[in-house]
Amino acid sequence: MDNSIDPGTPGNTRSGQNSGFGDSAGKQTGQSRRFEPRKNRQPLQAPRPQRPQGPKPVKVPVTAFDSALEKILGSERLARHNNANIQNQSPNPDAGAQNNRNLAQKNPRNRQRNRRPNRGPSRRPIHNFAAQAVQSEAQRTFANGETCPSPAPSYTKAAGGKPVSYGKNLRVIPLGGLGEVGRNMTLLEYDGAILILDMGFRMPGEDMPGIDYIIPNIDYLKNKAKNIVGVVFTHGHYDHIGAVPYIIDKIWHPGLRIIASPLTKAIIMKRQEDFPGLPKMDIEEADDGTTADLGPFKVEFFRLNHNIPGNFGIFVQTPVGNIIDTSDFKFDSNPVNEKPTDFKRLNDIGRRRILLLLSDSTDAEIPGHSLSEQEIFENLEKIFQESKGRIIAATFGSLLNRIQQLIHLSEKYGRKVAIDGYSLKNNVEVCRQLKYIRANKNTFIQMSEVDGQPDDRVTVICTGAQGEADAVLMKIATREHRFLRFKKGDSVIFSSSVIPGNERTVQNLKDDILRQGVKVYHYKMMDIHAGGHARQEELMEMMRIMRPKFFMPIHGQYSMLVACADLARSVGIPDNNIVVIENGQVVTVDQRQITVEKERVASSFIMVDGLGVGDVGEIVLRDRQALAHDGMFVVVTVIDRLTGKVKGSPDIISRGFVYLRESKDLLKETRNKTVEIINKATGSNGAVNWTCVKEDIRNKISDFLFTKTERRPMVLPVVIEI
Repeated sequence: MDNSIDPGTPGNTRSGQNSGFGDSAGKQTGQSRRFEPRKNRQPLQAPRPQRPQGPKPVKVPVTAFDSALEKILGSERLARHNNANIQNQSPNPDAGAQNNRNLAQKNPRNRQRNRRPNRGPSRRPIHNFAAQAVQSEAQRTFANGETCPSPAPSYTKAAGGKPVSYGKNLRVIPLGGLGEVGRNMTLLEYDGAILILDMGFRMPGEDMPGIDYIIPNIDYLKNKAKNIVGVVFTHGHYDHIGAVPYIIDKIWHPGLRIIASPLTKAIIMKRQEDFPGLPKMDIEEADDGTTADLGPFKVEFFRLNHNIPGNFGIFVQTPVGNIIDTSDFKFDSNPVNEKPTDFKRLNDIGRRRILLLLSDSTDAEIPGHSLSEQEIFENLEKIFQESKGRIIAATFGSLLNRIQQLIHLSEKYGRKVAIDGYSLKNNVEVCRQLKYIRANKNTFIQMSEVDGQPDDRVTVICTGAQGEADAVLMKIATREHRFLRFKKGDSVIFSSSVIPGNERTVQNLKDDILRQGVKVYHYKMMDIHAGGHARQEELMEMMRIMRPKFFMPIHGQYSMLVACADLARSVGIPDNNIVVIENGQVVTVDQRQITVEKERVASSFIMVDGLGVGDVGEIVLRDRQALAHDGMFVVVTVIDRLTGKVKGSPDIISRGFVYLRESKDLLKETRNKTVEIINKATGSNGAVNWTCVKEDIRNKISDFLFTKTERRPMVLPVVIEI
């Protein structure tokens, strides 16, 4: 009977024992052995476990990493067999390994002999050099930018060869952008070092009268400015860069590195001109493949399509593992002003063992694939072909790809272009300097020249697609614009989707425009706007490419985050490896687990009103809401200092409550009520606490007015002693 064994072929047995790599062998039988030539051997694979027929073997776990390691170790597998034999014969489990070391020290030739895979197993114990080989092979592999499959935890390394730390966690802290659209700002913190991803603002809602912008709360960064090792920006939209002028002076320190694409840098620097008192920023330019060492973080930029040039995803190598921030992205085969998605580059990044994927979620509730910019261009061209009058196109000030399309179509159909809107003008100027927007020299005209052109030879590109009160489109609709009025034959294009919360305002604006005999086109009528965000198919494709261990959706309302998390489950990411959080919650992650801490950091709204930043809080906002809802009612009473009696009749000022001339009876009763309250308070001839008297007037007059009108205006009592 032939009892020959091929150590390179799993599944061969000897004397009823499984001889696969990692399994213990039985006792030596003394039977002859022969080995097949190397050329006839099959590739080494992880053995399939077989039911033992003899004494129960001591099983050593076999991993894919063990299999990969065996390819370079050769007969080291036989050393495991010998070790197992010695351990089975010894009451001390460590005795086998110790005997190996002792024998190896006595006879160093054993090491050389047993490194030759064709010699067969030696009857003497073999020195165990597995740990050294594991470390050597891991260093060689990772230096080439790849990773060994399933490395042993004690030797796990991140891409680049740096050891993965298990003693410290990486903290992910979103200060904005989760549970809302806009205000994107995320912190990565490791061992005290902080990396900032984006600093954006969001527009106020309808319930925030007088507010210009809302920016992230950075209380967490107080007294930590020196710990900030860098700020990186994904792209130049204001929901990712808009808060820079309001935050940078609070976190700036000499040596702070700020990195962005050339276009993003130019937009930031142009806007900084409006804030001359801020520290001078030295922004480094990044391109596809640019890397930067920022403290314990190594950052690499990779290009992704959006609806603005210079959009980058961020690969962050940390001591814990590799993190991906997708930025806002979509997969577009026919983009404007940029190259199509580079899937080869994305797949190369996905092979780097991504620990955590932070994924855009804005369109996670929309099935299918996002529209290509080429489709938008074709639909916009139909409007240019059909329109016989002026075309007024409203869009975001930073939606530069759409602006380029409108300029190109205007030139094609012989139209002059007028640009209006402060931020829009600045961005177009910057893009023309950097050659991101291309146009003929005689294409542009001033707004004051529009009336002098034939109606079918004019295109106006302006801001105001979200119904902002101070934007150009609203001023034209309300006849407050300096140069332009709507007239029959005009066509208005809303080339943007509606930000959640602005639906009613935008609808009212469209109605006002339609009443003036103007044709209105919007994205629900035809595909004239493609969001820059991936829909469900693209999001799942990104997850399959990156193959992250952990997943965290970002950039979107809470429902969008939940929808994106559901997509992650559908592609096989375990539920325990997915976290859905909101602003201010803290996530800790290491190689083993991802958890949400009980700790929360400040993430409340910081409101910008004119030159004031943060001085409008919840109380001020509530007062504004009350004034907008029920108006104001001021009662002015003059008191004789000597007698404590009311002199004359109280004066009443009403704003937004009732029209005084039509409410004489109500005002008369209110005056009498006020005099009664004051006389009662001063009737004792003692000292009078006028603060308490004013509070009493406020409460009682407020209740009185509610009984008469069922409205509660803000009552402001004023008492003047003379």
